[in-house]
Amino acid sequence: MHIVGLQKMTLLDYPGKVACTVFLGGCNFRCPFCHNPDLVFASEPEAGIPEQEFFSFLSQRKGFLDGVCITGGEPMLERELVPFIQKIKEMGLLVKLDTNGSFPDRLQHLVENHLVDYVAMDIKNSKEHYGATIGIPTYDTTKVEQSVALLMEGTVSYEFRTTLVREYHTDEDIKAMGAWLSGCRAYFLQSFVDSGNLLGNEPMHAFSQDEIARFKNLLKSTMEAIFIRG
Repeated sequence: MHIVGLQKMTLLDYPGKVACTVFLGGCNFRCPFCHNPDLVFASEPEAGIPEQEFFSFLSQRKGFLDGVCITGGEPMLERELVPFIQKIKEMGLLVKLDTNGSFPDRLQHLVENHLVDYVAMDIKNSKEHYGATIGIPTYDTTKVEQSVALLMEGTVSYEFRTTLVREYHTDEDIKAMGAWLSGCRAYFLQSFVDSGNLLGNEPMHAFSQDEIARFKNLLKSTMEAIFIRG
């Protein structure tokens, strides 16, 4: 396992739970507004946290933590993800997975085998502008659409979320995403935050909270469970 970071406690990442967050390296998307490019290109296992050290930490937190959030990068790039999650589950902990939804078959395996308890999937933009938003202009959204459909079956608790960036999102994009995700269990809108170390070279800008609230109102005709995060 290529563990590149560990947040030892969070009350925010896993709704309603006390959890830790483990960061896995590597991502197959190249979103220009990504605020942590070091995770995107982290591909050398020897530079990370040993798996044994991570599980020793979990043992020390037994009875205190409810679960583990697994994020990235894109966690499902990791070949050893299934046995890694199995070990966590054997310790009696819940597992929340963050994903970009580009590996629907792997996601289905995790869901069907009860290896994840909560999935947070990023929706980058409307289907029409997905490729530009993830830095892969010719990207085919079929696999992302399959992951959306799988989660909306309701077998596992989930949320969709979109990071809004002025350079990439318009009213029409918001409406298109609303139509696409109509009837979903929970959809979070969150503002882009400039870390000062973005993946792209061009300046990126956030929307104001008032503007995000207006986007939320645009979605009310297609969905009910819309939230603003941050």
